[in-house]
Amino acid sequence: MRPQTTTDPTDDAPASLLRAGIYTLPEAARLTEVPAYSLRRWTLGYYFLRGGQRRWSPPLVGPQLHPINGVPAVSFIDLQELRFLHAFRDHGVSWYYLRIAHDRAKTRIGHDHPFSTGRFRSAGREILIEAVASDVAGAPRDAALENIISSQLVFRRIIAPYLRGLEFDQDIAVRWFPGTDRRVVIDPARSFGQPVVEREGVPTSVLARSFKAEQSLKRVARWYDVDVRSVRAAVEFERRLAA
Repeated sequence: MRPQTTTDPTDDAPASLLRAGIYTLPEAARLTEVPAYSLRRWTLGYYFLRGGQRRWSPPLVGPQLHPINGVPAVSFIDLQELRFLHAFRDHGVSWYYLRIAHDRAKTRIGHDHPFSTGRFRSAGREILIEAVASDVAGAPRDAALENIISSQLVFRRIIAPYLRGLEFDQDIAVRWFPGTDRRVVIDPARSFGQPVVEREGVPTSVLARSFKAEQSLKRVARWYDVDVRSVRAAVEFERRLAA
């Protein structure tokens, strides 16, 4: 069966990018549970007012993909970097210090998406400590960040949920099992990075829509020649995303 995808890549896209995963910002928000508003600000930048003046905040994560037919898109690596940024923002780290930490991490790790690399697991806390140490005169202290770097245990507890299910190749995230049973995988090399059942490669959205119409796991399994357990995993995954 030919896999389906909800995003149509441009015909002239480089082959390497066609294996990078392709997600619109609403799709990325759905998969990561990061608000689309935040994803847009972090990848496209935004204007803000300070002291009555309109100022520009540049993107923190430079997307690997150009807009597709005018629609902003992010790659699998972008997706993972955004998840880790959200982890720190969700724990109260200020935008100011997060930008400093991200810049330092890019220099230390040598990658434009340092938070999503395997090296950040071991060097991340030290990089955050450097960000605090580079305090600029007049900038407020960041109590949340200082709490995170207070111990390796605290740091690991925060990033552990975002590392769970991630697989790395030479310290680069290459696939993500977002569930606990590893029957659903998000792999940029398969179906343009859309979630699929790992064994058979059928998109979870296709199986879930078919089940919604038929209300029979066995019938859907026969139609797509997949295991009944794969259909059940796909349905539960899509329900969890919808919730």
